Amino acid sequence: MTDYQPTLSLINAQKKAAFLRKIREFFYQRDVMEVTTPILSNRGNTDVFIESVSVNFHHQGQPKTGYLHTSPEFAMKRLLATYQVPMYQLCQVFRDNEKGHKHNIEFTMLEWYRPRFDLDMLADELQALLTTVFGTPMEMIKLSYADAFIKTVQIHPLSASIEMLRTCALSHGITLDMGDDNQGWLDLLFSHIVEPTLGFGAPTLITDYPPATASLAKMSVDANGHQVAKRFELYINGIEIANAYDELADGKALRQRFEQDNAQRTALGLPIMPIDEHLLAACDELPECSGIALGVDRLFMVVAGLTDISQSIAIMTEQA
Repeated sequence: MTDYQPTLSLINAQKKAAFLRKIREFFYQRDVMEVTTPILSNRGNTDVFIESVSVNFHHQGQPKTGYLHTSPEFAMKRLLATYQVPMYQLCQVFRDNEKGHKHNIEFTMLEWYRPRFDLDMLADELQALLTTVFGTPMEMIKLSYADAFIKTVQIHPLSASIEMLRTCALSHGITLDMGDDNQGWLDLLFSHIVEPTLGFGAPTLITDYPPATASLAKMSVDANGHQVAKRFELYINGIEIANAYDELADGKALRQRFEQDNAQRTALGLPIMPIDEHLLAACDELPECSGIALGVDRLFMVVAGLTDISQSIAIMTEQA
C-alpha cells in the first residue's frame, strides 16, 4: 500500500456508510432532531485526563487561540437549554496525544440528549440502537463499578485503602506509582485489569462510578452508603464504546468542578483551560435529561469484526 491510500478498505467504507445511515434512520424514526454545532471553540475541556487540541486563528485581524472540541457536549447543552427537545449529533472530535489500536486524535462521535429520560430509559434506547446496528436482538448486562472490581480483583474500590490498591497493582505486575492519588490507583487498576475483561459474553453497562470520574453527572448514594456518580459506560469485547450521564443542571456546582479541574491541572503542570461561561449560563435552564457520547469508529470496529481502529477510519491522523 502506498502512502496516499486509505486504511479503510472499500468494502468497509461501504459498510460504514450503511452503518451511519442506520444510526440516522434510528433517530429519525424516534423524532430525535439532528443538530450541528461548532468544531472550533473559544473554550477547551478542563478535564485533567483529556487533552484539547489548540489552534491559532484570527478574528477581525486579532490573533486568538481556540480549541477543537473534544465532544459536542458544551455547545449541544446550549441548544438543549433553549430548544428543550431531544437531539443528536454525528461529528468529528479531537483529543490530543491519543494513539493506539483503539485511539486516534480525530474520531467520529455520536452524542445525544434525551429530556425527561433517566439513565434506565437511556440504557433501553442504547440497547435498541445496538439491535439496529448489529441487525440482531441485543441484550445488555448491568454491573456496578464496585462489583466489577470485586469480581476481577476481589477489592471493593470505594472502601479500599491506597495501600491495598498499590499491593493489588504490584501483584498484577503493574509498577506505575500513583502516590497518594486514590482515584489514580482506581483508574490504573480499572484500565489495566478490569476493563479488558468486560463485555465478552454480552454488551456490559458499568454503573455507579466514583464521583471523581464524572464531573458533569448528578450524584447519588448506593445501597452500601457510598456516594456514586449517576453514570454508565458501555463495554463490548473489552472496548469502551459509550459514556452516559444523568446530566447535572446546576451552573454553580459545575463552575466549582471546573475550578477544581484547573487547580488539579496546575498541580500537574498542565495548562489551565478557560471556563465556558456560556455553558454555565445554559446549565441552569437545562431540562431534566440524560445524555450519552458513543465512539462511532469503535462501535463499527466491533460490528464489522475489525481489530484495529485504523481499519475503521479512512485516513489516520499521522497520514492526513
